[in-house]
Amino acid sequence: MIRRLMILGYFIMGGACSRKRDQQVEDILNRGVSGKYSKSSSSKWLATSLSRSGSDVKRRNGERPSLLELCVRKIHEDIDRYTTFSDLPRDISQQIFDELVYSQRLNLKSLEAFRDCAIHDLNLGEYPGVNDEWMDVISSQSTSLLSVDFSGSDITDSGLVSLRGCKNLESLNFNFCDQISNRGLEHLSGLSNLTSLSFRRNGAITAQGMRAFSGLVNMKKLDLEKCPGIHGGLVHLRDLTKLESLNIKWCNCITDADMEPISELKNLRSLQICCSRITDYGISYLKGLNKLNLLNLEGCRHVTAACLDTLTGLMFLNLNRCNFSDSGCEKFSGECYLASSQLKVMALLCGKLCGFNQFKDLKLGNEQHYKFMLGLTKLESLNLDSCRIGDEGLVHLSGMLGLKSLELSDTEVGSHGLRHLSGLSNLESINLSFTVVTDSGLRKLSGLTSLRTLNLDARHVTDAGLSALTSLTGLTHLDLFGARITDSGTNYLRNLKKLESLEICGGGLTDAGVKNIKDLSSLTLLNLSQNSNLTDKTLELISGLTGLVSLNVSNSRVSNSGLRHLKPLKNLRSLTLESCKVSANDIRKLQATDLPNLVNFRPE
Repeated sequence: MIRRLMILGYFIMGGACSRKRDQQVEDILNRGVSGKYSKSSSSKWLATSLSRSGSDVKRRNGERPSLLELCVRKIHEDIDRYTTFSDLPRDISQQIFDELVYSQRLNLKSLEAFRDCAIHDLNLGEYPGVNDEWMDVISSQSTSLLSVDFSGSDITDSGLVSLRGCKNLESLNFNFCDQISNRGLEHLSGLSNLTSLSFRRNGAITAQGMRAFSGLVNMKKLDLEKCPGIHGGLVHLRDLTKLESLNIKWCNCITDADMEPISELKNLRSLQICCSRITDYGISYLKGLNKLNLLNLEGCRHVTAACLDTLTGLMFLNLNRCNFSDSGCEKFSGECYLASSQLKVMALLCGKLCGFNQFKDLKLGNEQHYKFMLGLTKLESLNLDSCRIGDEGLVHLSGMLGLKSLELSDTEVGSHGLRHLSGLSNLESINLSFTVVTDSGLRKLSGLTSLRTLNLDARHVTDAGLSALTSLTGLTHLDLFGARITDSGTNYLRNLKKLESLEICGGGLTDAGVKNIKDLSSLTLLNLSQNSNLTDKTLELISGLTGLVSLNVSNSRVSNSGLRHLKPLKNLRSLTLESCKVSANDIRKLQATDLPNLVNFRPE
């Protein structure tokens, strides 16, 4: 009967959705988490910790489940009654498997029912109990198996032997699998269809073991982040001519010598080599990689502005904590002036002006001269976090008109230098946290109407500075975490109707200030922690923000009696009320009766 219902539901739904491929989310210029950025349970973690299936969210929002979903749910509840799903359509078996994994009902016994089901994807990342005993059923998917995530499992070298018959595997994830060594890599050498392979934080892989990668000629993405023994092993990647993304972040063994074989990877588009021992000389090997558009050099302290002489076509560049100062910023502009007569000669010699980008013209004497920008003219994202730059360095960014994201956190940039950014009309995101920017400087940003994300986590910013932001009506994310904002300042936020994320944690707010926030109906994240004068009235005021997914009112006077005002917030998934007169038991009761989507709360 169950099988008939499943088949009927399958055809009513038109079949389950096919898996979407090539949806790679690149870790673009990830800042990581530093001591200075610990924000008292701020919701920065939400992107990875609040995942949930789309069908489940729909059901919880009141939509009637489909017949197929009802069948999957019924099987999930009675999973111990079934011995095999091999006669069901593949997509249905996949949905049952995914539901069991999500609910953590899958174990070695129930896994047996999926033997020979020809499933495509097995997402077992961080799933408890996965070890070599699971591999027999996993490998029974044979040539149908396309993707497996084993991250955080207890799989060993012996377990990888079973994967030899899964010849069509395209993606394998072994992050944090510390029981896999060089010997295990040998069993993967024949999987020539692999396009994505990840071994983050593995101390047992060495240059010798990386020989197994040399035959994986279809590889497009390789992740060896925090693998400290791979020095000398990149030579085995020479023949991986299709490789587009290489992550060797936090491998402090990497030196200039390792960069030479990378120079042959002509299709490389993304390279991350944070916290390594490379110098400007090592970067020079990248000169011929014309497709490279993302380069992450965070924490490479021997890299200086001289590296910019090598780099031309980049769109994303991270120089966070590199040896970079104002004196090197002129390399960003790379300006040169040519007279019209010189241009004619160059056009005859070259046929075109390769590498030049006309910026503006001027007249010197009787002849028209043209100003050109060389080098990083395509740059869209630039990270100068924690570099030794100030206002003088920003003058060289004024011509980077394509810039969309600029990271200046923890620099000596002040209000005077912001005038050089006023013409960057395409700028969508700027981080000025831990700078010396003051209220007067914010007026220079008032014309940047493309801004969507603005971080002003700086003690020099006050209510007066917010008055300059009223024209930025397109803002969706505003971080005023440490700014000295009071009730008066929140008046300037009332017209920022598109705000989805707002953090005001400087301690100056009372319930009166929250009145100006209560109508920002697009908010999904609200952090008002550290404002010790907020009371239960605040929870009452924000009870109409039904789109909230994350709420933090820690270190306030909120009490247990105020929790009733949160009942309308049915989308709430994270609630933080630390150092309030609220106990974990109080929140659990609210979760059980009114907030079924709440998956994370503090105190807990």
